[in-house]
Amino acid sequence: MNNYYLGIMSGTSLDGVDLALMDFSAGSSRLIAAAFTPMPQEIRTKLTALLRTGQTSLQHLGELDHQLALLYAECVNDFLRRQRLSARDIQAIGCHGQTVWHAPQGPYPFTMQLGDMNLLAAKTGIAVIGDFRRKDMAYGGQGAPLVPAFHQGLFGTSERVTVVLNIGGISNISVLIPGQPVIGYDTGPGNALMDDWIERHLGKPYDENGRWAQSGQVNAALLQDLLDDPYFALPPPKSTGRELFNAAWLAEKRQKHTALSPCDVQATLLEFTLQSTLQSLSAIRRQTALPCRLLVCGGGAKNPLLMARFKQALPDWTVATTTEYGLDVDYVEAAAFAWLAYRYRNGLAGNLPSVTGAQSAVGLGAFFSPS
Repeated sequence: MNNYYLGIMSGTSLDGVDLALMDFSAGSSRLIAAAFTPMPQEIRTKLTALLRTGQTSLQHLGELDHQLALLYAECVNDFLRRQRLSARDIQAIGCHGQTVWHAPQGPYPFTMQLGDMNLLAAKTGIAVIGDFRRKDMAYGGQGAPLVPAFHQGLFGTSERVTVVLNIGGISNISVLIPGQPVIGYDTGPGNALMDDWIERHLGKPYDENGRWAQSGQVNAALLQDLLDDPYFALPPPKSTGRELFNAAWLAEKRQKHTALSPCDVQATLLEFTLQSTLQSLSAIRRQTALPCRLLVCGGGAKNPLLMARFKQALPDWTVATTTEYGLDVDYVEAAAFAWLAYRYRNGLAGNLPSVTGAQSAVGLGAFFSPS
């Protein structure tokens, strides 16, 4: 008997919508099928403007919430038709929604994801589990990252240290050290700044294979100014997003470096993603004598220049992608939200207090019925 759950993820890179069909029969976690739908340009333009400025109207916010739900529903219904499945075959959809603001610090911590889950349930005829992050924050946690518990089940081993690095718009790590509590946090920018920069200068959504970055030279002075941001000195648990690392932030950092060519800035941004992650990996390596491996997923795993730089910088680590260990780099996060939906439906906790800083392990999400 199949126990199918469908995970939906649209990340801060704004590239599109990932779907992962997972089978949790007999306690297993198997990826059955997956699909990707590019983000429609109209929605991407609206989201980009919102993420860059944080400014909008209530009408625009509500309309975007509705548009995203319709997009998710269309993706689900098309996927089910192609897979020759019906709504009755799916136990539930785990939908992350689209993060437009994440602010776990300050006197009134909050996180905001768009995508009307009631509408998604109505348009697909499938129960939806959404709103995963706010329950963790209600218990004092960061609400992020949420995937380390899933990573632990898939990649944890007693024989070595495993760090799973997801490079989306923002980079985050799951640290799996045998005999120790799992930790995980956002290390800083992933592809977001690089994507914004190349779109501004070349009109492209991303730097394919890192070719433009490879044509430039890393500027040490700019790199140091980027790494001097106070975020990197914060201890975990911590999380961040485009509300900090955005075009305005980069413009402020570039004030002393305006003579740099655009391709040199791109090369420096790629090195910034690398070095901000290496700071965390160096600290982890000092804690253990066990062999260490780095498993990379997300869009950054398909950047050969970035992967080559990790291998050069970590000669005593095994550096690979999650695809090489059984889970496609493009669908790890979507699979994780299917897993979180499964946990919710079975009354199981979805967060790890050692990761998020929450006071206790709790079930994550809210239930949205299709009827």
